[in-house]
Amino acid sequence: MISAVRSAQSGKEVAAEPSCWQKYAACGGVEAAVFFSPEGERGNARSRRELQARRICQTCPVLGQCREYALGAGELYGTWGGMSEADRRRHAQ
Repeated sequence: MISAVRSAQSGKEVAAEPSCWQKYAACGGVEAAVFFSPEGERGNARSRRELQARRICQTCPVLGQCREYALGAGELYGTWGGMSEADRRRHAQ
């Protein structure tokens, strides 16, 4: 049985684990460092990395599921569904 969380965005229940859709993600096989910032990353380096991650997300067939998961599960770190950490914080306000 897959546990579920309620999405803050849509109010719908979404899979609490990304494994059910993750195998279709465009980021499969891409280094996690593209989506998660190393400690101390700031400024232009962070912006470039986030842009690279967003470009991958734009081509993803499961972008919506990924974003719903991240918002529903309260993911604090990384780029998920084309949204950076700052994007998700702004969305939550």
